[in-house]
Amino acid sequence: MQIKDLTTDELKTLIRETVMEVIQELLPDPDEGKTINENLKQELLEIQKRRETGIRGIPQEEVMRRLGLDT
Repeated sequence: MQIKDLTTDELKTLIRETVMEVIQELLPDPDEGKTINENLKQELLEIQKRRETGIRGIPQEEVMRRLGLDT
C-alpha cells in the first residue's frame, strides 16, 4: 500500500503513530527503573478507585485533616 492510497484518517493515524515513536525515542521515560513508595502507590490506587466510581478530588474534610487544620 502506498501513501496515496490511504484515507485522510489513515494518514492522520500513521502520522500520529510516527510522531509518538520519535518522541519516545528522543525522550525516554525518566521514571524507568525507579520504584514507588508503597504509601504513594496505595494513595494513587485509592484515587483511581474513587475516579472509577465517579468521585473526583479529595473531600475538604480530608484535606483539612491531612494539613492538621481540623478542629
